Amino acid sequence: MNEQDETFLRKAIALAREGMERSDGGPFGCVIVKDGQVVGSGNNRVTSSNDPTAHAEVVAIRDACANLGTYQLDGCTVYTSCEPCPMCLGALYWARPARIVYAATRADAADAGFDDQLIYDELPLPPQQRKFPMEQRLGTEAAALFSAWKAMGTKLTY
Repeated sequence: MNEQDETFLRKAIALAREGMERSDGGPFGCVIVKDGQVVGSGNNRVTSSNDPTAHAEVVAIRDACANLGTYQLDGCTVYTSCEPCPMCLGALYWARPARIVYAATRADAADAGFDDQLIYDELPLPPQQRKFPMEQRLGTEAAALFSAWKAMGTKLTY
């Protein structure tokens, strides 16, 4: 890890502490950097916004994408105070940053009561065997949307 990584990771940790002390949500913070400049940041705001998706990484992704005017984080590095949970990791994969640097591990988070192991365990299971029952309905109708999408000449692929 280089000095720049440590500097930005400490900013993410500071955001986590500030948000926690304001009672925004859990102790998580994130900064997104491009060309040495912070282009997005966020702290966990789950409880303050009543939004279960308002994790620090998701808040920071939304901020960075708005500031950059794009839906992808090409050339960006994500610095986060903790190893991303499955939801945040999925969002980061969709955003496609150049790299992700994290401080605490998911084991550290689990020890503090933020245990995502159930999600990791559920992902490889067939939908019908997951904790929350999942059923497929109207598949043919919905699949027609994908046929229409494939035929669109004006679509912006991502």
